[in-house]
Amino acid sequence: MPHAPHAVFRLRTERLARAVKPFRARGGPAERCPSCRVMHSHCFCGLRPSVPTLAGMCLLMADIEPLKPSNTGWLIADVVADTFAFSWARTSVDPRLLTLLADPQWQPYVVFPGEYVAPERVLTALLPEMAAAGQAPKRPLFVLLDATWAEAGKMFRKSPYLNHLPVLSLHPEQISNYRLRRSSRSDHFCTSEVGALCLALAGEPHAADMLNTYLEVFTHHYLKAKNQQPLDLQDAAHQRLSSLSSLSGQRQSSH
Repeated sequence: MPHAPHAVFRLRTERLARAVKPFRARGGPAERCPSCRVMHSHCFCGLRPSVPTLAGMCLLMADIEPLKPSNTGWLIADVVADTFAFSWARTSVDPRLLTLLADPQWQPYVVFPGEYVAPERVLTALLPEMAAAGQAPKRPLFVLLDATWAEAGKMFRKSPYLNHLPVLSLHPEQISNYRLRRSSRSDHFCTSEVGALCLALAGEPHAADMLNTYLEVFTHHYLKAKNQQPLDLQDAAHQRLSSLSSLSGQRQSSH
């Protein structure tokens, strides 16, 4: 059964409709699966996991990020059902984003390095769960700036509608394992790695493990397709994803 289009898929469709000229992905004109962005011969749509999460993700995406086959915000939307995606522009803001940030069911956190932010806004852990009378505690909503490092800094500085929100500063012990784009720094994480760190901080380690493993599987399919090599569907990442998916299914059936 095909998956319903998620938020990043829909944003990509909107962005393509606005395009003045065709977007050409790196790697040539090979036909890609529209649902996983990998060549049809290496499609991994059948491996897409489903993990219920209390946390939500809000992706604020630089202009062409939804069009890039290597974008990993897409993977977050694959895994986390409550993922929202919006295009960023310097001179305007999507009113749907403002509505989401003001929704009382959510406690938004802008995820950004604390050393670039006024200290009084910076958090290194989530706020205590507090609920108004007759209401459930607010759910964490992680606002991720999905862009290159330079673009993300500009987005953070030039988005006044984010200024009232707390900033969550992550301090992971591991280094980035992302291999699809170059970075001169090992502490610059790709978007899905940041999403997994947020899920772990929100007390959802199973979802965090699933997202990290799904990134490994995506990377394998992407690079094998790029280099015209056969897939190894029995490697450690595929086996771990299968195991985590089985565990997730058992958890859902027990509720």
